[in-house]
Parts: sequence; structure tokens; C-alpha cells
Amino acid sequence: MRRIVHISDLHYGRVDPALEQPLAETIHGLAPDLLVVSGDLTQRARKGQFEAAAAFLDYLPKPQLVVPGNHDTPLDNLWVRFASPFGRYRRHICNDLEPVHRDGEMVVVGVNTVNRYSWQRGRIGKTRLRRLSARLADSGDKLRIAVLHHPLEHGPETEKRLMRGARETLEELSACGADVVLSGHLHTASAEPFRAVPDLLFVQAGTVLSTRLRHDEPNTFNQLDHDGDMLSVTTWAAQQGGFAPVARSDWRQGADGWHRIAKAAE
Repeated sequence: MRRIVHISDLHYGRVDPALEQPLAETIHGLAPDLLVVSGDLTQRARKGQFEAAAAFLDYLPKPQLVVPGNHDTPLDNLWVRFASPFGRYRRHICNDLEPVHRDGEMVVVGVNTVNRYSWQRGRIGKTRLRRLSARLADSGDKLRIAVLHHPLEHGPETEKRLMRGARETLEELSACGADVVLSGHLHTASAEPFRAVPDLLFVQAGTVLSTRLRHDEPNTFNQLDHDGDMLSVTTWAAQQGGFAPVARSDWRQGADGWHRIAKAAE
């Protein structure tokens, strides 16, 4: 069995400091095998914001797999944004923009979807897509997970533009045997198979610390527990000064994709 805690969109520079200690205590209590952070560690990619984000991550369990988000490249310094968009991220968070975690039961691959030429809209090119596919392929019966900041599919309620290359990425992930995609960016939590590619489970994390809440959704993070062909996704939300589980979905993986397991009647 493997447990992943998936957090996203910390947005240091716009965090609720009262949530930091309860969040850290909750994550430590869950004792994850891997902590995944799917981008937007900062609000404006400033040095002090990266230092605060790095200090908080250092307090959380290891190992960790972290990818950048669009807020992690400077918006208010165009020279830095185009000349060295990830310099501060590399210096304070991780030099590797596309880290990989492998153990006896899972392969988790990070992908950098940030587009320095567009503030919100992400992108993934052919070279990056081939590298992602190669890292996930030939992994036997291990759980294969891709981690991206930008979602590969949007619902009708989402006004933001879908990232460039999303459809091609979904098709390639399906072809190389990927199982799950973890994303952030939209500040909402959900877990459902992709409509276009139902053999892939799409797990979306909300914002874990930011005051930039959307759709009246509280600060949240996800806990994933995988065992054999079963995967449960539990969403934890900020409540009364702490975090508590508020929703859970259980999934079984079959030859034709992921199927939700109905809860027994009480």
C-alpha cells in the first residue's frame, strides 16, 4: 500500500498563517510515502516568498516531489521572467523542474507546464511529452502518476483557457500506461476519470494555504491511498482552526478504466 498527500497552490505572499501549523501537523500524522506539491508555491515569485515556502516545505515529511506553477515565475520583472524564469525556484525550492520518484510500488513523474510567454495558460511541447512518456513506460504493474500544475481538462464552469497540448498529453499518457494525473491551478478539489480518456483518473487539488479561495471552497488538500487495483481519494478541508476529512471517493481500476465503488447503505 502507498499513501500520497497532494497539496497545491500555497501562494506564499497570500497565505493564511493560522493554517500552517495545523496543516503540517495533519500531514505528519498521515505519514505519507510521498508528498506531492503541484505548483504555485508563491504569489509573485519573489525571493522572500520562495524563502518562506522553502522553510515550510522543509518542515513537512520527506520524500517530496515538487513542480512549479505559473505564479512561480516573476510577473512584475519581465527581464527575469524571460531571461531566467525559474532561477529563484531552482535556487530556493528544487533545481530539478521535472523530478521523478520511484519505489517498489509506484512511479511518479513531475512535468513543468509553465509557459514563460503566457501568464495563465500552460503548455507542454513534444520534447517534454516524449520525456514524460519514456519515464512512465516500462514500469510493470506499478502505479504510474503524472504531476502537472495545469489541468488537462476543464469543466464548463472554468473560464481559464485550457493549456496548449492538453489533448495530445492525455492521449500520450493513456498510450504509455499512466494511471493517475495530479494537478492544481483552479483552486478546486475533485476526483473523476477524464471525460476524454476514462482510463486516466484526474485528481485535482484545491489551494491548501492561500486566501485566494474560489467558489466558496475552503482550503483543501488530498490524500491518496493505493492498494492493488484500489485507490481512495480523501479531501481534507480547513475547519475550525484545523483540517478534517470532508469527502472520500473509492475507485477500482479495471481493463476499461476507473470505476467508482458505491458506498454501502448505512
